[in-house]
Amino acid sequence: MEESHEERVADRMNEEPSIFKGCSTSELLVIVVVATAFWLPVCLIVGLVFGAIAMGLGATGVCVVGSVVLGAGVFQKLKSGRPDGYYQQRFRIALAERKLVSSPFVIRSGPWDLGRTDNA
Repeated sequence: MEESHEERVADRMNEEPSIFKGCSTSELLVIVVVATAFWLPVCLIVGLVFGAIAMGLGATGVCVVGSVVLGAGVFQKLKSGRPDGYYQQRFRIALAERKLVSSPFVIRSGPWDLGRTDNA
């Protein structure tokens, strides 16, 4: 009886497995939701202009699939050779630098001081 010790158990993984082009399920879900929220109104308006709403819905599907392929490629390049969660931290730091959120990371550069003086 040979047992395979190379099996990956989902409970024991440290990160979500890659599903498509290095993206996890949650990353693909974000891409699909954002792409649908953008393309659905755009394609429906174009479909109304041409008088065929069904054409707008079909174009929405094609555009969402194209956006998923392109978006997954962008994520793949962002994540290439970087540790897990790198782009999420960079995104959070970019928001903090624009004063949109507070950062849990130390993003200050310059000399540091203990706040003590020589006065007794």
